Amino acid sequence: MSPHNASPRPLIASLLGLACSLGALLDRLQPLAALLARLYVAQVFFLSGLTKLRDWETTLFLFTEEYKVPVLSPPVAAFMGTAGELVLPVLLAAGLLGRLGALGLTAVNVVAVVSLSEIAPAALQQHILWGALLVGVALYGPGRWSIDHLMARGQKV
Repeated sequence: MSPHNASPRPLIASLLGLACSLGALLDRLQPLAALLARLYVAQVFFLSGLTKLRDWETTLFLFTEEYKVPVLSPPVAAFMGTAGELVLPVLLAAGLLGRLGALGLTAVNVVAVVSLSEIAPAALQQHILWGALLVGVALYGPGRWSIDHLMARGQKV
Protein backbone atom coordinates (compact mmCIF):
# COMPACT_ATOMS: atom_id res chain seq x y z
CA MET A 1 0.00 0.00 0.00
CA SER A 2 1.43 3.36 -0.92
CA PRO A 3 1.56 6.20 1.61
CA HIS A 4 -0.86 8.14 -0.57
CA ASN A 5 -3.57 5.55 -0.03
CA ALA A 6 -3.16 5.40 3.78
CA SER A 7 -6.34 5.89 5.75
CA PRO A 8 -6.58 9.02 7.92
CA ARG A 9 -8.37 7.02 10.64
CA PRO A 10 -5.28 6.20 12.74
CA LEU A 11 -4.29 9.88 12.76
CA ILE A 12 -7.82 10.97 13.71
CA ALA A 13 -7.99 8.29 16.41
CA SER A 14 -4.63 9.46 17.80
CA LEU A 15 -5.74 13.08 17.83
CA LEU A 16 -9.02 12.17 19.54
CA GLY A 17 -7.13 10.17 22.15
CA LEU A 18 -4.78 13.09 22.75
CA ALA A 19 -7.73 15.49 23.04
CA CYS A 20 -9.43 13.19 25.57
CA SER A 21 -6.24 12.90 27.64
CA LEU A 22 -5.77 16.67 27.57
CA GLY A 23 -9.41 17.17 28.54
CA ALA A 24 -9.03 14.79 31.50
CA LEU A 25 -5.94 16.70 32.68
CA LEU A 26 -7.71 20.04 32.37
CA ASP A 27 -10.74 18.65 34.23
CA ARG A 28 -8.43 17.75 37.14
CA LEU A 29 -7.07 21.31 37.14
CA GLN A 30 -10.51 22.97 37.27
CA PRO A 31 -10.80 23.13 41.09
CA LEU A 32 -7.36 24.73 41.37
CA ALA A 33 -8.07 27.21 38.57
CA ALA A 34 -11.41 28.19 40.13
CA LEU A 35 -9.80 28.64 43.54
CA LEU A 36 -6.94 30.75 42.15
CA ALA A 37 -9.37 32.94 40.19
CA ARG A 38 -11.55 33.42 43.29
CA LEU A 39 -8.58 34.25 45.53
CA TYR A 40 -7.01 36.65 43.04
CA VAL A 41 -10.15 38.71 42.47
CA ALA A 42 -11.13 38.56 46.15
CA GLN A 43 -7.74 39.96 47.16
CA VAL A 44 -7.96 42.84 44.69
CA PHE A 45 -11.38 43.99 45.91
CA PHE A 46 -10.75 43.32 49.61
CA LEU A 47 -7.54 45.37 49.59
CA SER A 48 -9.40 48.18 47.82
CA GLY A 49 -12.05 48.08 50.54
CA LEU A 50 -9.40 48.22 53.28
CA THR A 51 -7.83 51.25 51.60
CA LYS A 52 -11.18 53.04 51.58
CA LEU A 53 -11.80 52.14 55.22
CA ARG A 54 -8.36 53.32 56.40
CA ASP A 55 -8.92 56.88 55.20
CA TRP A 56 -12.65 57.46 55.26
CA GLU A 57 -12.39 61.23 54.74
CA THR A 58 -10.46 60.73 51.50
CA THR A 59 -12.94 58.04 50.45
CA LEU A 60 -15.85 60.44 50.96
CA PHE A 61 -13.97 63.13 49.06
CA LEU A 62 -13.31 60.77 46.13
CA PHE A 63 -16.94 59.65 46.01
CA THR A 64 -18.01 63.30 46.05
CA GLU A 65 -15.52 64.69 43.52
CA GLU A 66 -14.07 61.85 41.43
CA TYR A 67 -16.47 58.90 41.34
CA LYS A 68 -19.81 59.82 39.86
CA VAL A 69 -21.95 56.89 41.00
CA PRO A 70 -25.38 57.18 39.41
CA VAL A 71 -28.52 57.42 41.60
CA LEU A 72 -26.76 57.17 45.01
CA SER A 73 -25.54 60.06 47.12
CA PRO A 74 -21.75 60.09 47.61
CA PRO A 75 -21.87 58.96 51.29
CA VAL A 76 -24.27 56.10 50.51
CA ALA A 77 -22.20 55.07 47.47
CA ALA A 78 -19.01 55.17 49.55
CA PHE A 79 -20.56 53.04 52.30
CA MET A 80 -22.09 50.51 49.90
CA GLY A 81 -18.98 50.26 47.75
CA THR A 82 -16.70 49.80 50.74
CA ALA A 83 -19.02 47.27 52.37
CA GLY A 84 -19.27 45.35 49.11
CA GLU A 85 -15.49 45.33 48.72
CA LEU A 86 -15.05 43.97 52.25
CA VAL A 87 -17.87 41.41 52.51
CA LEU A 88 -18.26 40.00 48.99
CA PRO A 89 -14.58 39.02 48.57
CA VAL A 90 -14.74 36.95 51.75
CA LEU A 91 -17.72 35.04 50.35
CA LEU A 92 -15.97 34.65 47.01
CA ALA A 93 -12.68 33.44 48.50
CA ALA A 94 -14.40 30.87 50.70
CA GLY A 95 -16.76 29.81 47.97
CA LEU A 96 -19.67 30.45 50.33
CA LEU A 97 -22.56 31.76 48.25
CA GLY A 98 -19.80 32.00 45.66
CA ARG A 99 -22.06 32.86 42.75
CA LEU A 100 -23.75 35.61 44.76
CA GLY A 101 -20.36 37.00 45.76
CA ALA A 102 -19.21 36.91 42.14
CA LEU A 103 -22.34 38.67 40.90
CA GLY A 104 -22.09 41.29 43.65
CA LEU A 105 -18.46 42.02 42.82
CA THR A 106 -19.37 42.15 39.15
CA ALA A 107 -21.80 44.95 40.02
CA VAL A 108 -19.12 46.73 42.08
CA ASN A 109 -16.70 46.34 39.17
CA VAL A 110 -19.15 47.73 36.61
CA VAL A 111 -20.09 50.67 38.83
CA ALA A 112 -16.39 51.42 39.37
CA VAL A 113 -15.78 51.63 35.62
CA VAL A 114 -18.97 53.56 34.86
CA SER A 115 -18.50 56.06 37.67
CA LEU A 116 -15.06 57.20 36.59
CA SER A 117 -15.06 60.06 34.12
CA GLU A 118 -11.71 58.88 32.73
CA ILE A 119 -10.04 55.50 33.09
CA ALA A 120 -6.57 54.59 31.86
CA PRO A 121 -6.49 51.80 29.26
CA ALA A 122 -4.38 49.58 31.55
CA ALA A 123 -6.84 50.05 34.41
CA LEU A 124 -9.74 49.25 32.08
CA GLN A 125 -7.97 46.04 31.04
CA GLN A 126 -7.67 45.04 34.70
CA HIS A 127 -11.38 45.63 35.24
CA ILE A 128 -12.15 43.55 32.16
CA LEU A 129 -9.97 40.70 33.47
CA TRP A 130 -11.64 40.84 36.89
CA GLY A 131 -15.05 40.94 35.24
CA ALA A 132 -14.27 37.92 33.07
CA LEU A 133 -13.07 35.91 36.08
CA LEU A 134 -16.14 36.92 38.09
CA VAL A 135 -18.53 36.02 35.26
CA GLY A 136 -16.79 32.65 35.03
CA VAL A 137 -17.42 31.98 38.73
CA ALA A 138 -21.01 33.20 38.42
CA LEU A 139 -21.70 30.93 35.43
CA TYR A 140 -19.79 27.81 36.46
CA GLY A 141 -19.86 28.11 40.24
CA PRO A 142 -16.95 28.41 42.66
CA GLY A 143 -15.68 24.88 41.98
CA ARG A 144 -15.15 21.74 44.00
CA TRP A 145 -12.80 23.42 46.45
CA SER A 146 -15.49 25.62 47.96
CA ILE A 147 -17.89 25.65 50.89
CA ASP A 148 -20.78 25.68 48.41
CA HIS A 149 -19.58 22.35 46.99
CA LEU A 150 -19.15 20.82 50.45
CA MET A 151 -22.63 21.93 51.45
CA ALA A 152 -24.15 20.56 48.22
CA ARG A 153 -22.46 17.20 48.80
CA GLY A 154 -23.90 17.04 52.31
CA GLN A 155 -27.45 17.59 50.99
CA LYS A 156 -27.43 14.81 48.39
CA VAL A 157 -30.34 12.42 48.73
